[in-house]
Amino acid sequence: MKILRQNIKEMAGYIPGFQPPDIANWVKLNTNENPYPPSPRVKMAILEELGADATLLRTYPSAGSERLREEVGYLYGFDPAWVIMANGSDELLNNLIRACAAEGEEIAYVHPSYSYYATLAQVQGAKVRTFGLTDDRQQLADFPERYNGKLLFLTTPNSPLGFSFKLDYIAELAERCDGLLIIDEAYADFNEYNALDLVRQYENVVITRTMSKSYALAGMRLGFAIARPAVIAALDKIRDHYNLDRLAQVACLAALQDQDYFMQQRNKVVDTRNWFSRAVVAAGFQVLPSSGNFLFVIPPDLDGWKMYDNLYRHLVLVRYFADPLLAHGVRISIGTDEEMERTLAVLALSQEIKG
Repeated sequence: MKILRQNIKEMAGYIPGFQPPDIANWVKLNTNENPYPPSPRVKMAILEELGADATLLRTYPSAGSERLREEVGYLYGFDPAWVIMANGSDELLNNLIRACAAEGEEIAYVHPSYSYYATLAQVQGAKVRTFGLTDDRQQLADFPERYNGKLLFLTTPNSPLGFSFKLDYIAELAERCDGLLIIDEAYADFNEYNALDLVRQYENVVITRTMSKSYALAGMRLGFAIARPAVIAALDKIRDHYNLDRLAQVACLAALQDQDYFMQQRNKVVDTRNWFSRAVVAAGFQVLPSSGNFLFVIPPDLDGWKMYDNLYRHLVLVRYFADPLLAHGVRISIGTDEEMERTLAVLALSQEIKG
């Protein structure tokens, strides 16, 4: 169609992880979802909001999600003016590009990491630049002394590889960026540290978070950003004015207020991750150190597709990436102990057959 913008006609859309329709039959470890339910307070809050006849659903929710901004600010030590809520952190990533990068201007991200950055940039008509990793995965390769692009997206902990950049290096990047440094901390709750203090130190740092992983609310589509008030105000101008529905808002507030439950479930995931990592190594596989809720696992023959296909045939769904930098392994989300034991049994059996 001649109506369509040329860049939209030419671009390839982002392909999310497969969601099987018969999910009950699968061990689903492909999209880094939390294996445990959200806080029981979430269900209670939703039911209370609905009431006997769901009358409140006929009215609009809070446009600015003010109560949530206050709670996030209280939890992390920021004034609410430094906080914005979003329909998943993907909305924030999109709006940051829309707010900062005009058509033809450059944004950058680390490769490999979250490829959706490129899709969002293509929609905007922005140019995309990628930076690789040094061999030790501690720094960006060939990063200039001064980077003058509009945005640099830094996913830490990195997905799909699992490592985290050190804080002093992230601070160095902030100093070397003329534009915004977007620290995508989707998995930070599973790490031993985060970069929140850098928001206070550098006016060009933005932290984005999601409620999908550590808070087990992927189905509600919730996220937030913390940044200087001027950045937050700009993002507030261009977001959908009712971007979080009533039920999402009360679910988010209930989850944030139940920190004891949050920490219990978070610790269970980390303990299972550490146990599964040791067990997979003992079975003859290589595992990259991870500070997320997933592991990048490499088979002895370096054939990630074969490993993926074998697990798939046993109804264990993991994530394979055809990218040449990633095709030698697969990303495996951390599920329950029972799910990881079933996964381990399939992997161990494959090694015994080869042996």
